[in-house]
This record gives sequence, structure tokens and C-alpha cells, in this order.
Amino acid sequence: MKRRFLAVCAALVAATSLTACGALPGKGGASGKVTLWLMKGSASDAFIQKFTESYEAEHPGVDLEVKIQEWTGIGDKVNAALKGTGPERADVIEVGNTQVAQYIETGGLSELTLEGLREWGSRDWLKGLADPGSINGAQYGIPWYAANRVVIYNKDLFENAGIKNPPKNRQEWLAATQKLDKGDRQGIYLPGQNWYVLAGFIWDEGGELAVEGNGVWTGTLDTPQALAAMDFYKDLHALGDGPAGADEETPPQAEVFARGQVAQIIAPPGQAAQIESLNPALKGRLGYFPIPGKTSDKPGAVLTGGSDLIIPANTPNRSAAIDVITALVSEKWQTELARTMSYVPNKPALAYAVQGNDGATAMTAGAAQGRATPKSARWAEVEAKNPIKPYMTAVLSGQDPRQAARAAGETIGKVLSSDR
Repeated sequence: MKRRFLAVCAALVAATSLTACGALPGKGGASGKVTLWLMKGSASDAFIQKFTESYEAEHPGVDLEVKIQEWTGIGDKVNAALKGTGPERADVIEVGNTQVAQYIETGGLSELTLEGLREWGSRDWLKGLADPGSINGAQYGIPWYAANRVVIYNKDLFENAGIKNPPKNRQEWLAATQKLDKGDRQGIYLPGQNWYVLAGFIWDEGGELAVEGNGVWTGTLDTPQALAAMDFYKDLHALGDGPAGADEETPPQAEVFARGQVAQIIAPPGQAAQIESLNPALKGRLGYFPIPGKTSDKPGAVLTGGSDLIIPANTPNRSAAIDVITALVSEKWQTELARTMSYVPNKPALAYAVQGNDGATAMTAGAAQGRATPKSARWAEVEAKNPIKPYMTAVLSGQDPRQAARAAGETIGKVLSSDR
């Protein structure tokens, strides 16, 4: 990968996090049209209009054009923009945080290691957003916002079971869920193939989904840490009636929860709106807490979803593109976006932005322990084959955990290590 800066400059930035070897963002005096691609649903029309008007007022001569993109087929469209082979161009592009590795590999991404990191507050970024945006110490994706799973619970069922406070560690969680799992009432609805949740348990145990060494990937579901995580998943799964051979969409777990006899599900807090629309009697009766950790001192690890911002290397408006990112990740607009969309800001210090929003507050607390999937351009292929799901079903159905884990891990390693 070509590096476009002197080694001494790189060392300075790594040691001090200072913006070096170039101007600070906002000093380029850019003018003309600047094109920003945002994904459908990431920001409301009201937020986009407010941001655009404010940005243009603060940057006279700049015409900020925001184009909304569909998630379906976005990979090919972004790659075309990065290579300059498509009919459309962009100066700043929103991409999924775990997609950055793919675009780094295919090429055409602008490295942002030396520009703006201090002003952008890089030392305080959420790990689950920042890590996927970098490779070998070089930063390409700038964290914008995050979202992750929490426990959504039925307050009435908790009160009827005599549970006054949400659990804060695994043992309290198991005890409370066991107490809730009585008669027709399910302590938790946990489908057997929710690998997102399992990933968090694995990270809590100190394990990984896969590791890389000398360019070769190895699946690690059969390590003691990963097996311990699956043991805990199995214990929790037993305290409900979740199917062993299906994920959270088969049937949709929000529909199951809305029937009123399930005490808990693990889901993004945004699912509460769907639940309440299906069963209006639950409106105001839903609570949220972070997925409990092994101990009470911190929440459990979660898989971080969300978006990063990238700049194509072929943009003629690099200075202006950096200015746009500087604005979008500023405290002002991070706060506005979090409050408008109930997102997690890109820094834990901005958690105050969602105070009063119980779901977003629980999500933000969990995000501090957020992680991302293995940093490989081929992870999407792993998810397409998804050997983790049948592995989980095999364990929950009584098969040998180590043998099933080893088989799934071998598939993961082969996919991640294969050439396209």
C-alpha cells in the first residue's frame, strides 16, 4: 500500500496525535460544489437540511450537495466512485464501519492519518467504529455514529416477578431470567442462531472469532474462551423458548415479544417502536439495560454497527471534503444527530447527548465495550456462508461443542484466507 508521507512525519503523528505535515481542516478556503453521499435512513430529512444550511452559511462559496444512497448494491457503486469508473462522483461517502476494509483492499481510498485527527478527537473514538477504519496504523474511515444491541424488557413482567432492578452481571442476569421463566411466561426469547450476541460473549471471555498471522486467518471458535461463551449462551437460551435452528428474524423476535409473555429480547432499542405498534398496550411499559458483563463494573461487549466517513482519493475537493467531515464529527453535529436519530455518538464523552432517551442511553453504555468483526475484506463472505449459525444450532441440539466449533472455525479460516 503506497504511503504518501515521510517516515519521520508518521512517527511524529503516532507519538503526539498532532495534525502535522499539512494544514488543519477548515483552512483550505474551498469553494464550489461538494458532494456528500449518505445512506438511506442514516439521517432524517430535517437533520440533513439543517446541517446543509448551517454548513453553507459557515462556508461561503460552497454548495453542499447531499445525495441519498440505497444500501442495496452500494458496494459496487462506491467502488466505481473510488475508481472513477462510474457515472457519479462523491467527495465524502458514508459507509458501514465493517465495509471499510473492503474498500481499502480494492483501492481508491484517501488516507486521513495526518489530517485532522487531533481536531476530530481520534484518541477518544469508539473502538468498534475506529478500528475497522484503519489498517497498519493508517486511518481511512472516520467514525460517524454507532448503534448496538441492548436488552429490551417488559417492565410489568419484571415487577410481577419481584425484580426491582435490571441485572448488572451475568450471574444476576441468569438468576433474574430463571425467576421470570415461569408457566406461560418466557424468561427470554433468544433464538439459537443469534451470532451477533454470541460474538459479544466471546469477546467478554477474551476470545476472538478469528485471528490473522502472516497473512493467514484462523477461525477460533474452538478456543477455551469461545467455548465458554457458547456455554453461557446455551444456559441463557434454555430459559426461554427460542428456536435452536433459527435466527432473530425467523420468526421476527419483535412479533414474539409483542405477544406480551416474553420478558426480554436482545435487540437494538429501535425495535421498541415496532413492538409498541404491534401491541399498543406495551407502550410505556418497555425498559432497556445494557447486555450484562461478566462482572458488574462494566457492561458486556457488543458488536458495534454504524457508519464511517471516507474520502475518495480521486476527489478534486480534498480540502472541502475534510471540512465536511470536520463538521459532521464535531460535538455540535454529533449531539444533533444522536438526539435526532437516537444514535450513539462517536465518543463516549458525548453520551450526555442522549440523556432522557432510555433506549439510547443503554445502547451508549454498551457501546463503550463495542467491538467489530475481524478486519478483513472477506468477512462479508463469511457472513454469507455463515458457519457460525449451524455451529450454534449443533451445540444447542446436543452435539459435541468442540467438534462443531472446529468445523465452523475451519470454514471461517478458509474463506478469510482465500484469494478472490
